[in-house]
Amino acid sequence: MKKIRAAIASKNPAKINAVSSVLKNLEWTIDLSAVDAESEVSAQPFSQQETRRGAVNRANNALGELDFAIGLEGGVYEMDKTLYLCNWGALATQGGRLFTAAGAQIPLPTEIAKSLYDGKELGPVMDDYANESGIRHHKGAIGILTDGLVNRGEMFSQIVKLLIGQYQRDSD
Repeated sequence: MKKIRAAIASKNPAKINAVSSVLKNLEWTIDLSAVDAESEVSAQPFSQQETRRGAVNRANNALGELDFAIGLEGGVYEMDKTLYLCNWGALATQGGRLFTAAGAQIPLPTEIAKSLYDGKELGPVMDDYANESGIRHHKGAIGILTDGLVNRGEMFSQIVKLLIGQYQRDSD
């Protein structure tokens, strides 16, 4: 059985659960640690490129001496005068390989978009919008916008599967 030492570059429970839920289904012995790694991008990434860069930076900053690290980043971007939610993941390896993948994208309601254009961060805006607190730590904006059919953990789990699939394919 393959023994892996890995990190999730976040202390966010939704991101930790996304990674651990995918890794537990593999035939590997995994030592997974949660590392508070910097994204080195804006608190609210405002493009696909910046969101991807945040995921890559998190993965690289969490890698250390581990076999691989996974960085996950949520952001927004504008297309056709509509602001969309986006999310990216990156898996960085000790051998210098980098795998990236993106996930679900959904348009944001105009009132949420306006708050983001005004410089606010999506997490607190969604808390106000849904009259809840800590949304980013469980259901996320995607959970609110899909009426609970998709939550943040599920969204990031899909990205983690895309990352691990590329890693496995490359390792064969």
